[in-house]
Amino acid sequence: MITKKGTVVKISGSKTIKVEVNSYRAHSKYKKRYRITKNFLVHDEKETAKVGDTVDITPCRPISARKSWTLQNSNSVNPSTTK
Repeated sequence: MITKKGTVVKISGSKTIKVEVNSYRAHSKYKKRYRITKNFLVHDEKETAKVGDTVDITPCRPISARKSWTLQNSNSVNPSTTK
């Protein structure tokens, strides 16, 4: 099953979060790597994710017009331990 790892950038509403996923590609001629950023609307059933958390998401059936990913697990970042 496909999974993607990203960072929560916004809590969009009830049971919906916006996750930013970064991927890297290489230019076909010059071979320089560049970053591509995509945003996904993700269904968060238990509303456990917070802004700044690193999350894993998986595809599912379409829940709404733009939301077809679900939250698999959330790795929350504790700001008191990060310096």
